[in-house]
Amino acid sequence: MWAQENTFCSGDHVSWHSPLDNSESRIQHMLLTEDPQMQPVQTPFGVVTFLQIVGVCTEELHSAQQWNGQGILELLRTVPVAGGPWLITDMRRGETIFEIDPHLQERVDKGIETDGSNLSGVSAKCAWDDLSRPPEDDEDSRSICIGTQPRRLSGKDTEQIRETLRRGLEINSKPVLPPINPQRQNGLAHDRAPSRKDSLESDSSTAIIPHELIRTRQLESVHLKFNQESGALIPLCLRGRLLHGRHFTYKSITGDMAITFVSTGVEGAFATEEHPYAAHGPWLQILLTEEFVEKMLEDLEDLTSPEEFKLPKEYSWPEKKLKVSILPDMVFDSPLH
Repeated sequence: MWAQENTFCSGDHVSWHSPLDNSESRIQHMLLTEDPQMQPVQTPFGVVTFLQIVGVCTEELHSAQQWNGQGILELLRTVPVAGGPWLITDMRRGETIFEIDPHLQERVDKGIETDGSNLSGVSAKCAWDDLSRPPEDDEDSRSICIGTQPRRLSGKDTEQIRETLRRGLEINSKPVLPPINPQRQNGLAHDRAPSRKDSLESDSSTAIIPHELIRTRQLESVHLKFNQESGALIPLCLRGRLLHGRHFTYKSITGDMAITFVSTGVEGAFATEEHPYAAHGPWLQILLTEEFVEKMLEDLEDLTSPEEFKLPKEYSWPEKKLKVSILPDMVFDSPLH
């Protein structure tokens, strides 16, 4: 995490998937908040803000993803055994806040319906294929080569994806995918929030191929691939983001690839209603209309019940020329993938 120079901020979450004290506790994930006792300190190198780790159950993590971390932290403060005003983690807690007080689930559901989700993207095990061209096509948009060097996300692509996530975290901001702008330097926009260095850092910030040589292609048919954890977030992406006129990005952690879902209300996307699937190098954008989002939510309903899920699982919308597969982790861990 630190090797990637990522910065934590209040409201962020960490999916840990293991008891934080190596016991059998249900507290297996983390939310981050500003320390209620340690105040920010001004130093010669800038302001130092102290963050507190708050242990949460899986159900509470999912609610933070579907709504927002700050909202769940406020609910935890109202339940003494779940943290109370000081948000003290009790690893012996055996019930979620929703089991302790069922009315809290209603507050979360209302918040999701009203606010949507402020989670604008995740690092994930994911991939995509262009089904409209043969796999052996030498000009595959995801594997453009010069000599023997593979095509990677350029610095400007990476910058734009980071900006996509940052803007999604700004409450009440207009949903905009910032244009690729050759005038920007050092990967920073002038309005960039000084407290956050976005989580979509890439070790490929120095482009192998000049950015202006990578053309944007419209695709006829695409196949999206996710592992189970990433696939479980698709309903969040659709209901909590796109139905609220926003966008959501999956950035591959096993390869230099990204998938951004955009709604018709997002400006600056290179995917359009006329050409809903478009790729800029290894970055795929998919524009979904509200009507299609509602249809997908119906068809993907079983993604919300992972305990009843058997892999691999495939969903297909032939009329839209779109296919989604949920695959085992080992598919993405394979070096041949």
